[in-house]
Amino acid sequence: MSHINYNHLYYFWQVCKAGSVVGAADTLNLTPQTITGQIKALEERLQGKLFRRQGRGLVPSELGQMVFRYADRMFTLSQEMLDIVNYRKDVNLLFDVGVADALSKRLVSKVLETAVVEDEGIHLRCFESTHEMLLEQLSQHKLDMILSDCPVDSGQQEGLFSVKLGECGVSFWCRDPLPRLTFPACLEQRKLLIPGRRSMLGRRLLNWFQIQGLQVDILGEFDDAALMKAFGTSSNAIFVAPSRYGDDLFHEKGITELGRVDNVTEEYHVIFAERMIQHPAVRRICEKDFSSLFPSPGQSVTDDLR
Repeated sequence: MSHINYNHLYYFWQVCKAGSVVGAADTLNLTPQTITGQIKALEERLQGKLFRRQGRGLVPSELGQMVFRYADRMFTLSQEMLDIVNYRKDVNLLFDVGVADALSKRLVSKVLETAVVEDEGIHLRCFESTHEMLLEQLSQHKLDMILSDCPVDSGQQEGLFSVKLGECGVSFWCRDPLPRLTFPACLEQRKLLIPGRRSMLGRRLLNWFQIQGLQVDILGEFDDAALMKAFGTSSNAIFVAPSRYGDDLFHEKGITELGRVDNVTEEYHVIFAERMIQHPAVRRICEKDFSSLFPSPGQSVTDDLR
C-alpha cells in the first residue's frame, strides 16, 4: 500500500467525531456529497468499509474503529505541535485556566498573578467548574491548565501531570461569639457550613469530625467556596475558610475565628498536559516557590494576601 491521502483520513475522523456525514459537513463547511466521496476513496485505498448504519447515524466498523484510533492520535499530535509553535510566535498569548470551584479564589488569584507578565501580552481566561469536569476539558485540549484541590493520577490519566503548589490549614469562623467552650467542642453549638464532600477538603473535614467524636449539625455543603463564605458572613452559621484569611479579611465584617486545624489542609495543585510544558505561563507557575503563600504551621504570615 502506497501513501494515504490525509485529507480523506481527516474527513473520516471528523465524521467519526460528529456521528454523521451531515454533522461533519457543517464543521468542515463542505457538502455532504464531497465528504461521502472522500470517504469512499479512503475505503477503496484501505480495501474495506469504515462505517455501518446504526439508526439514522453512522458508527465505525471494526476496521473503522482501528483507523479512528490512529487518526485520533495523529491529528491530536498535529494540534499539539501547532499549539507549541503558536506559543512561541503569538503576540497575544492565550492562556485558558480551569479553577476548581472548591478552592479559595483569593489564594488562586495570587497563584495566577505569577502567570501574567506585563510585556508578554498574555490573555488570561478563567473557567470554574468541578475537578472532574475540568479534567475532562483538559483531556480534550479545551484548557491549558487546571488549579485544583487534588492531584491527578498520571497512571490513570495518561499524558497529564500535576505539581503541588502548597497547602494551608483551615479555620472555623462565625459572626457572633459562641459560649466559652473549648475548641472544637464549640462547633456543636451552631449550624455548620462546609465544603462539599466531593472536594478533598470536604471529605477530610467529615473524617476529622468523626475522629474528634463531634456531633455537628451541618446546615449546608457548598461546592463553591466563595458562596459558602458569602453565606457564612451573612448568616449565623459557622463556616470554614483558610487560616490565611485571618482577621485582616474578616474583622471588619464582625467575623471571629473560633479555632484552626493545621492537620486538615486545603491543597493546591496545578494540572497540565505534557504538551503544555512549553507554555511560558505554565512553566512560571510550576517553577515558582509559593512557600510565602502557603506557610507551614507556626510560620509568620507575610502581607501576600493583604
